[in-house]
Amino acid sequence: MVMSARTAIPALLSLAVGAALVASVPAVASGPAGERTCASGELDVSVGEPDAGAGQLYLPLHFTNTGDRPCTLRGFPGVSVLDGARRQIGEPADRDGGAPGAVSLAPGRSATATLRTTNGPLGGACLPEGAFLKVYPPASTDAFLLKTPFKVCSDRFTVSATG
Repeated sequence: MVMSARTAIPALLSLAVGAALVASVPAVASGPAGERTCASGELDVSVGEPDAGAGQLYLPLHFTNTGDRPCTLRGFPGVSVLDGARRQIGEPADRDGGAPGAVSLAPGRSATATLRTTNGPLGGACLPEGAFLKVYPPASTDAFLLKTPFKVCSDRFTVSATG
């Protein structure tokens, strides 16, 4: 096929206009804008078995999707220790780690965040043992109250992002 200046210019203009139109069409959302955050009503929060090592105590918190469609957790849960009268003991858990990623949960699947404190009074005293953990899932203002003993020691109380 032979192109002259007369046919090449309209062809190039058509190509340029087509490319501009394709570039201006929004892509299908696959990142944060397309994610559906897990609502507290479709989550179950539970406590796993504690693990101790190297002077630290770790307690996993499991977030399970009880809904009928996938949802996403992104970020850190909020966690406080409460006494038997449900009054807060000490400060809420600090965030431990860098920027969190997103965790997509199919129905019935779980993500875990981990609480950490010092295993005993190493370098500081322990606060009174709590009877409950008050847990806010990431991006939620609705808390779950979990009946479980937990004691913060040496002024160290952190929570990891869900993963």
